[in-house]
Amino acid sequence: MMGLCGRRGVALSFLSEHGRFLARVQGPVSGNVLLRRKQYRTADEPGQRTDLARAFIIGKLVNCRTVLLRTARDRPDHPGAQALREAAGRLAGIGQRCERGAELAALRGLEGEAARVYFGVFDHLVNGDKQHFYFRERSRRPPLDNLNALLSFLYVLLSHDVASALEGVGLDPAVGYLHADRPGRPSLALDLMEELRPVLADRVALSLINRGQVKAPGFQATESGAVAMDDDTRKVVLAAYQKRKQSVVSHTFLEEKIALGLVPHAQALLLARCLRGDIDDYPPFFWK
Repeated sequence: MMGLCGRRGVALSFLSEHGRFLARVQGPVSGNVLLRRKQYRTADEPGQRTDLARAFIIGKLVNCRTVLLRTARDRPDHPGAQALREAAGRLAGIGQRCERGAELAALRGLEGEAARVYFGVFDHLVNGDKQHFYFRERSRRPPLDNLNALLSFLYVLLSHDVASALEGVGLDPAVGYLHADRPGRPSLALDLMEELRPVLADRVALSLINRGQVKAPGFQATESGAVAMDDDTRKVVLAAYQKRKQSVVSHTFLEEKIALGLVPHAQALLLARCLRGDIDDYPPFFWK
């Protein structure tokens, strides 16, 4: 079975019980070597690198705003609805500042500011078991509460989907534009997944909690203080993630409807076309 996946270009990722990446099995590297050479040259060219980083951030900002505004619209009487609308307005302002020719270092600062605004109201998006699934701040290494553990696991799943999509079109997931190069870090995968986090991860986490599909007993604190999910909970999360990927969305740039799970592949292909010069700019995915 693994051999068949390799021959058909299907990458397999192995994760630990806590969602930590262990290994990936894939077939021969595909794609034109000239594309990767262009990818590397672009990463060393400040202007082009900044333009791509800006596009990734703007995609993230737009989709984060959509998540906040949808909840505010669907629950107008919720006590946090006004805070969600105000945060969405602040994200719009940050987006305008991103478009005013900011340099890479400034863009990274704006992305960090946007993350603080978004996660600052994230708790208002939770209407399930608030006693056990509350959000105070983003904690990653390690996740220190149930909701952060859920988000971290979903982000790991998304990062490997994006890395596989990049490899599928011949790009190197390790050499990115927004995220700095670091040994062992899939910087380009992290770049591309920024615009997809709110849609493919955050929404799944919130749906699982708000619908009562995950329960507090499925999360346990370890001696180190990290919170991990048990096997049954991970199965529920994986099933919900796969179901979410089957939903159909409208791709504004391609002007057609596609499965949400194919969006990473579509964006990887558009990025490759941008690097080749087939299109002038990289078009982020905007969730509608």
